[in-house]
Amino acid sequence: MSGRRDQPLPACFAGLGAGSPRPRQKRCGLFCSVEDAFDNKTLDFPSLGAPGPPPAGPRQAPGPAAAPGPPPAARPQSDQLLIKGGKIVNDDQSFYADIYVEDGLIKQIGENLIVPGGVKTIDAYGQMVMPGGIDVHTRLQMPVMGMTSADDFFQGTKAALAGGTTMIIDHVCPESGSSLLAAYEQWRGCADSQACCDYALHVDIPRWHESLREELEALVKDKGVNSFLVFMAYKDKLQCTDAQMYEIFCIIRDLGAIAQVHAENGDIIDEEQKRLLELGITGPEGHVLSRPEEVEAEAVYRAITIAKQANCPLYVTKVMSRGAADILAKAKRKGTVVYGEPIAASLGTDGSHYWSKNWAKAAAFVTSPPLSPDPATPEHLASLLSCGDLQVSGSAHCTFTTAQKAVGKDNFTLIPEGTNGIEERMAIIWEKCVVPGKMDENDFVAVTSTNAAKIFNCYPRKGRVAVGADADLVLWNPKAKKIISAKTHNLNVEYNIFEGMECHGVPTVVISQGKVVLEDGNLFVTQGSGRFIPRKTFPDFVYKRIKARNRLAEIHGVPRGLYDGPVHEVLTSARAVAPAASRIAPCAGKAPAPPVRNLHQSGFSLSGSQADDHIARRTAQKIMAPPGGRSNITSLS
Repeated sequence: MSGRRDQPLPACFAGLGAGSPRPRQKRCGLFCSVEDAFDNKTLDFPSLGAPGPPPAGPRQAPGPAAAPGPPPAARPQSDQLLIKGGKIVNDDQSFYADIYVEDGLIKQIGENLIVPGGVKTIDAYGQMVMPGGIDVHTRLQMPVMGMTSADDFFQGTKAALAGGTTMIIDHVCPESGSSLLAAYEQWRGCADSQACCDYALHVDIPRWHESLREELEALVKDKGVNSFLVFMAYKDKLQCTDAQMYEIFCIIRDLGAIAQVHAENGDIIDEEQKRLLELGITGPEGHVLSRPEEVEAEAVYRAITIAKQANCPLYVTKVMSRGAADILAKAKRKGTVVYGEPIAASLGTDGSHYWSKNWAKAAAFVTSPPLSPDPATPEHLASLLSCGDLQVSGSAHCTFTTAQKAVGKDNFTLIPEGTNGIEERMAIIWEKCVVPGKMDENDFVAVTSTNAAKIFNCYPRKGRVAVGADADLVLWNPKAKKIISAKTHNLNVEYNIFEGMECHGVPTVVISQGKVVLEDGNLFVTQGSGRFIPRKTFPDFVYKRIKARNRLAEIHGVPRGLYDGPVHEVLTSARAVAPAASRIAPCAGKAPAPPVRNLHQSGFSLSGSQADDHIARRTAQKIMAPPGGRSNITSLS
């Protein structure tokens, strides 16, 4: 009998089980059918020995060399894993099933799966199996004033995996005089050689000029970038004017990308910084005093207005205040295509720490926009995130050591901006939103991974537990507890802005690319194993509404006959000159306005001496024009 078992199965048995009835599925205690949840239950034996695609080799960075770190280990082959007994949680459904993982992909989902021998089994009973988190906003290894942020791509992605995040989207910030493409290649070189998890890239636009149009097209078409950030703050450094934003938004819309904005009124901030420094306020409290919440709210409203006129989807990063969040929520309810991103810091703490007597602690909280001093703001943001008025969450992770922050010890405007959050983000959202009952487990998956994957067009490869998706998975134990502390975090900084916070619900096992990278509190990461995830343009989740509005928003003039009545004569010098041709194409659905005569312009002047100054003037004149009569002029002199 043993000899017969060792014989290969005939081909006729390969399809057994394919026609069996689908098992019933649980959601909230009820049975329901879920499309494609149990497809491919029968294993494709011929494919078991097929090797996966070879990993891409590390790219060389044209910029500065990456920070030194541990030597990269050889990239291991993907493990074969069987996750048994867990509750699978997606953004729209929860059900109990087993998962078989091979070659970095989810191969099977169901019950009583047929798997090869020697597979590692992970016991998930009593735990939730959900997609790995996607942190949509990080700034790892960011250059500031000749320094580099404390957590590079290796340390940052290692911390991300420890917290249940299996993909990040980092911001490329070109230095002054550097091209967008050169900065992109520099970031790719650093990340490819160091990142421990998958990543993608946003590209910041620090200064707008016409030659950048071609670079944007190249990044979109050839480099897999579909999101670009403009700044409304940092006057004389990064700040864009409203006209430049409108032009950029129109280009981004035509390319099918996502326009992101850092929303603060840079002109007001610049004046307030000068005023406070003149008053002798130099500490971290000056940072928040120079950036009142109104400057964020006003900028958010202005950005939404400009994006709406350009018919461009808008993504507002780092929503920190109640006023800004309420404006976003109101715009979304009116149907505007806009998305808001609160971060771990704005959800988990507040700005009261800026007045700490400990300068180093106060400086650790410095970020822009600043944390709200109102202690009720985190709960308000959590409520808006839970009900869908805000859609995604990031960390804006950009850390600096105390010594680096101390560059601004005598001038708060020089304190490097940034806080931690890449490791704590998912636990904080669970603690602030799920534990108090503001959202359920499905909403949690939506705001930590699925919505981000849909907006930035890497869904369903990322952000979903489904057959064929990447095996980026998190086993989440809602009953486990963890106290956040700088003594135990995986970061290169002395302070943690969430110090002492107790979180109920933590990741117990993290799987990245089909490999176990966190288990029993131990990390098993490989430097340089992270893959770049290119993203295509025109994501349906975003652009379906944009395209519909293009079709419906056409403007037509009123049909009328030509005017043939009298036209008042004006001086030639007062006639308006036709405006120069615009550099940008008119936005879809908007007809270009005809030139308008400016009646306020005139070259006529009575200043200085006149040719008739020698003629005596009459004291007055009386003009009599009786109705129906002829006008007379009668001298009263």
